Amino acid sequence: MPLIRNSYGKGRVRIMRVQRDTPRHEVRELTVQCMLTGAFDAAYTEGDNRSVIATDSIKNIVNIVARDHVGLDNEDYCRVLAQYFLDRYEHVDTVEITASETKWARIAVDGAPHDHAFVLDGNGRPFVTLSASRDGATIASGIAGFTFLKTTASGWEDYWFDEATTLKPTADRLFATAMDASWRWSAAPASYAQANATVLAEALKVFATTYSPGVQNTLYLMGEAVLAAVPEIAEISIACPNKHYLPIDLSPFDRAFDGQVFIPTDEPHGQIECTIARG
Repeated sequence: MPLIRNSYGKGRVRIMRVQRDTPRHEVRELTVQCMLTGAFDAAYTEGDNRSVIATDSIKNIVNIVARDHVGLDNEDYCRVLAQYFLDRYEHVDTVEITASETKWARIAVDGAPHDHAFVLDGNGRPFVTLSASRDGATIASGIAGFTFLKTTASGWEDYWFDEATTLKPTADRLFATAMDASWRWSAAPASYAQANATVLAEALKVFATTYSPGVQNTLYLMGEAVLAAVPEIAEISIACPNKHYLPIDLSPFDRAFDGQVFIPTDEPHGQIECTIARG
């Protein structure tokens, strides 16, 4: 039976490029699929793998090219990535790359875009919960999946160490989360919409402008700021998964890690929650 066509490659290669050669950082997060066609028929028809570039190698090349070209626009990055394969592997005929971007927008602090703190574009799902009886009602507003990150001014040090501890301390890491938060009203504000906007603005201001020694402390400071800014809120509950961006080890390819290329991963994640109320 003839083999009509074939292709293979690597899918869902997640890559975060952080351009940090100036104080104003740029972030570009992509999910990449890289598919190859060429002289690979024998792998299918005869089980002869000698011409096959391992899909793990394809993933490594995606990472290498990302590290070497952190500042390129996504279109140019894909073009350089494809050329990498064509230049190095004569038996590769075509390279098809699909790269979908997770868009991040700068957090505005006092009207000015922040240098290294971002929110996910098209962000969050606002909600209201109401419990009512003939004796009265309680109402809470909130937001689910409100996602933001910063590329520096965050660390994790001086935690409990014992025989189960393998995590290395750091004073400079990416901090990313998808926050679920709700706030209970003690009185109606002049405008719920304006008050809710103030909640997010105050929380993000704390996040962007203060050093984070850990997610726990940042959540508490965010909650404090919200209660100080909106007197009609009685308490706020915040839950934040720690969305990890793990450094990619490119030392086998003579590239040092310098805070520019990471693997985004959602699972497993730390889950940090707290409620802050008025005294």
